[in-house]
Amino acid sequence: MEETMSLSKRSVETLLDLVEIKLSCIEVFDREDQRERHSLEAARKELTALIPQRGAAKASAAARPEMRAQH
Repeated sequence: MEETMSLSKRSVETLLDLVEIKLSCIEVFDREDQRERHSLEAARKELTALIPQRGAAKASAAARPEMRAQH
């Protein structure tokens, strides 16, 4: 049975940022690294599903080059 946990939007966004930072830094050298990357990608997907408007905002920002230059 899955237990439901309540997190604030800010906490979910912070966790998502941390997962994305770790994903950007990870270097895959062996199977253990590959499993870690897969686990982080799954966590990112789950966290993004909790705040779907963030995923939509990132997608629209990525489509506009002027927004990327500002960050």
